[in-house]
Amino acid sequence: MPFGRKSAKPKSFLNEAGLYEYAVRSLGRQMRTQADLHRLMKQRVEPGELGESAINAVLKRLTENGYLNDAAFAETYTRLRKENEKFGQRRVQQDLRHKGVPANLIASTVDAAYAQTNEEALARQHLERRRISKPQNEKETARVMRRLVAAGFSTTVIYKILRQWNVSDESLAALDNLADEPHEE
Repeated sequence: MPFGRKSAKPKSFLNEAGLYEYAVRSLGRQMRTQADLHRLMKQRVEPGELGESAINAVLKRLTENGYLNDAAFAETYTRLRKENEKFGQRRVQQDLRHKGVPANLIASTVDAAYAQTNEEALARQHLERRRISKPQNEKETARVMRRLVAAGFSTTVIYKILRQWNVSDESLAALDNLADEPHEE
């Protein structure tokens, strides 16, 4: 017996007008990129060239009406992740790439947003926001390093913070070994 939801009626596909309404409702709930919205709409149209042309027409109409703008999305997303989450530049770039924002737009937006930012101060704010305190042993030191790397900060800044916290040389040496090991992304 499957645990998934099964509907009694077969799935009906949306026409262009229905797809437009679906897209507007979706954008009303959450800002999206063109790639993200395309992925959502693809599930609502019949497969093939006819469905793809309906999606492209809706995307064009949404862009013309000002409802869909990847540049505005990237700018807002970057600002919010920097100000609210205190994420580093690398993390924001990775998230935008995952959301389907074009690479040239990511580079220009993130570089502009982080141009006047002190990465060390931002990393300290991130630690404070996450209530991460000075590590007491090698295990805690490794945990702090992993958290900061995941938040998008460079190893140079991470080591600088750890040294200012007077983390023992043995703990830092253990981190060097940890950094040399291959890891998955």
